[in-house]
Amino acid sequence: MISKVYIDQAVTDSPAAQSILKRLDREDVQVVANRQELERHLQTASDPIGQGKQTLFLTENKGPFIKKCPGTKSYICCGYQILNIGTYCTMDCSYCILQAYFHPPVLQYFVNQERLFEELDELLGREPVPFHRIGTGEFTDSLIWEPWTGLSRKLVLRFSEQERMVLELKTKTADVRNFEGLPHNKKTVMAWSVNPSRIIQREERRTSSIRARLEAAAHCERWGYPLAFHFDPLILYDGWEDDYRRLIGDIFQSVSPENVVWVSLGSFRFMPSLKPIVQDRFPQSKIIYGEFITGLDGKMRYFKPLRIHLYKQIVAWIREVAPQVGIYFCMEDESVWEKTLGMVPQRVGGLPRMLDEWAARHCGIKIG
Repeated sequence: MISKVYIDQAVTDSPAAQSILKRLDREDVQVVANRQELERHLQTASDPIGQGKQTLFLTENKGPFIKKCPGTKSYICCGYQILNIGTYCTMDCSYCILQAYFHPPVLQYFVNQERLFEELDELLGREPVPFHRIGTGEFTDSLIWEPWTGLSRKLVLRFSEQERMVLELKTKTADVRNFEGLPHNKKTVMAWSVNPSRIIQREERRTSSIRARLEAAAHCERWGYPLAFHFDPLILYDGWEDDYRRLIGDIFQSVSPENVVWVSLGSFRFMPSLKPIVQDRFPQSKIIYGEFITGLDGKMRYFKPLRIHLYKQIVAWIREVAPQVGIYFCMEDESVWEKTLGMVPQRVGGLPRMLDEWAARHCGIKIG
């Protein structure tokens, strides 16, 4: 999978970097002075986006590891905290915004993890200790790094030792062997991005099948982990109704609704700069040719009546089999919430408060 490894000369002596290189068992590692030197190497590739998915760059994070989700003005944000362990992904989804977000994109992994854990300790050392929902799956997939790093396993153990933070590991993979037998104390939510098999086969290259993802979720449930599922992006196509209804049934036949902390819904949206990339790299894909308008955030979104109809159907099918599961929208406005769920988060304390309460109920978290 990894065709080339680069290492920042500033971290060549890092124990974490040396451990990764040992696991990769690579001798053709190239030391570079900075990211610009790495970019010059990648610019010669015929498909720099695809090449970046096979190019690993070990470096240090010079900024904070923990950041607030930037959200989007005019849309309701969940108040998530991003734990930035690295960037980009080995998988290759046609709709992935990271293709247009990083220039050039590259598998960048931060090895100065001592500071990462120092930041976590600093959060826990504050008085009063704040409550946080933290996840590593914003700029990368949470679990693709496990074969080389084992970082998520370390994070699970660290989060298990406290009562005020929840870690969410979100993935499209299915290898969860590293998480068996860990004393997680229900402070880690194992989460999967889900879509029907038709979308996975057409649009999600090198990801695990939906069957494998649900089998992994069932394993994690047996090991006592709380679970979550993210229907994002929901995609409209001929036959979507039957496929998504079947998928929802499969999910809740695989795991118990009582162990699902939350389900998020988000319809397909994209920056205009992504369209030519999809046309070039995924010429068979039709997802960018739907009925889109420019949203308040400048992204292309399905026409609002289409989104509302889509959400109403998904919510109804989930309620049929899991009536008590918490459902929320990722980056939608108040009118969509009102017309789809019959409520607006601000009237009940805000979306972050809702999610905090769901986490408290499933993960033994103290809030308030």
